[in-house]
Amino acid sequence: MQPILTVDLTNGSADEFEIQSDWKEKFLGGASLAARILYDKLTPELDPLSSEAPLLFMTGPLTGTSGPTVGRFVVCGKSPATGLWGESNCGGFWGVELRKNGYDGLLITGRAETPVSLSIIGGKVTIIDCADYWGLDTDEIQTAIEENLDIGKVSIARIGIAGEHMIPSASIVCDNRRVAGRTGMGAIMGSKNLKAIALKGTQEIPISNPKEYKIIRSKANKALKNDLSSRAMREFGTAVFSDYFDYLGEMPKRGFARGYMDGVEKISGSSISETILTGVSACHACVVACGRVVQLDGKAEKQKGPEYETLVGFGPNLWVDDPEFVTNMNELCDLYGMDTLSVSNTIGFSFTLFEKGIISDEDTSGIKLTWGNTEVIEKLVHLIATREGFGEYLAEGARALGKRYGVEELAVQVNGLEVPYHDPRGGSGTALVYATSPRGACHNQSDYYIVDIGQAEEELGLEMFSRHGGAEKAANVSRHQDWRTITNDLVMCILTNLPSETLVELINAGCGLDWKLEDVFKAGERGWNLKRAINNRLGLRRENDKLPKTLLEPLPDGGSEGFVIDFQSMLKAYYLARDWDWETGFPTREKLESLELEWVADDLWPKN
Repeated sequence: MQPILTVDLTNGSADEFEIQSDWKEKFLGGASLAARILYDKLTPELDPLSSEAPLLFMTGPLTGTSGPTVGRFVVCGKSPATGLWGESNCGGFWGVELRKNGYDGLLITGRAETPVSLSIIGGKVTIIDCADYWGLDTDEIQTAIEENLDIGKVSIARIGIAGEHMIPSASIVCDNRRVAGRTGMGAIMGSKNLKAIALKGTQEIPISNPKEYKIIRSKANKALKNDLSSRAMREFGTAVFSDYFDYLGEMPKRGFARGYMDGVEKISGSSISETILTGVSACHACVVACGRVVQLDGKAEKQKGPEYETLVGFGPNLWVDDPEFVTNMNELCDLYGMDTLSVSNTIGFSFTLFEKGIISDEDTSGIKLTWGNTEVIEKLVHLIATREGFGEYLAEGARALGKRYGVEELAVQVNGLEVPYHDPRGGSGTALVYATSPRGACHNQSDYYIVDIGQAEEELGLEMFSRHGGAEKAANVSRHQDWRTITNDLVMCILTNLPSETLVELINAGCGLDWKLEDVFKAGERGWNLKRAINNRLGLRRENDKLPKTLLEPLPDGGSEGFVIDFQSMLKAYYLARDWDWETGFPTREKLESLELEWVADDLWPKN
């Protein structure tokens, strides 16, 4: 590994440190290695928006090696949205440029007195006054910094107005509007008066066995080009399964209260491909190219097209069937620097509260929150980003909004993070995924909804169960979470449909290891349990492993009409599979010691 660059914005100093050799193998890279680095720094007393709070950008050991799909990076810290472990990964080219500067990570601490940006060009670190750029949107700051540096195209991770206002759903945007969207990492940047980080590197990226790696990487990329799933993803984007998800009742509608909606077929990857799609975009050296490029009627310029979560969030979730409107809301959130999932979920929750009579237009400054009203939705997006009027309450997220009006249990969130758009009533494994994810409700810590629709890969030791199964699938879910922990450590896109043996070969050739598949799973399990322990130290207990009330009620219509998740029996079976203590929610001492986490065991289970 290359060193980790550290920048203290309070005094303007820069330094670096080497990762301990045993950490490299035990935690590999990405989010798990970030968790090891930050373990002692993330305390219950730490305010995530204070100058003391760390913000760590980490790459993976394969980032920038031309594949497959490893152009990504991850951002970690204490989430201002949840108060727990914060983690968000992002595609594009920024992570590649960090490694080309000779660093595998960037640790930001302190707070600048006035707004600044950071540039790392050819390994040289410079802090630049950015006061005149405060208030610019994410496109404007990209242009302004490139003009200021005057060295051609650079990769820039930046925040918009939402980050400046420290909104818990503030995102970090880079390159062609690739986004580290969840858990509020953009708010931490804003709290540090850090508007942007510009990178341009020149160094070669280290690989343990470059000759062997090149052969494996080339074989893997060729296989991906011909893979049916990858080809479908290129053709239809991440919304490739939207029609099927709708059929199963897995696509949420009307604030997670309905399973059917007229006109929903317009909100699909196939519909976009047939109407507004003009091209595709890709992250660094990616042969899949799932990014959408679209052109709307009456607009000369092409735009970034919405992915599945945004399509559903601003579409059926809000009772809207207009993909052009969704595209514009996607762009608006990107320019402000806000997570489309959290923003659309919270807006939907406010509509639910209005519909139930819990709030009225007196609470909303005269705005009538009616389902499908696109003018109102757009207005609320503006109000959230600027924290104006009713937007001040929406800006704090669904949990805070529910708590304000005494109905926190109605908010569709887990531990402060709004639920993504895969309804677990359509595939019950996702219920466990949401309830136990280390960052709150998350579909990227395990995309188990894919397993529930039939992609149970036998070589991974995964079995096939009914999509409405119960406790019998708990061990399956935990194993899939461990697998996804490894892809998040690499940091590899979860859309990569690679055989497990190819992934193991890539790890071994890239990192100089001699792992078997079970070594990979053990590393994933170690990372998962380390993040769990961090959250336990921050106050999370078994009682926090729950679903919102809405998701435990049956849908009145659609593909999963009438189904009720047997959640408690699933959770008990999951704890048994994980070897977690039912009373506390902690991994047992025996489990932690078996994963070589003895020092964590001593923290959670101190010896008398």
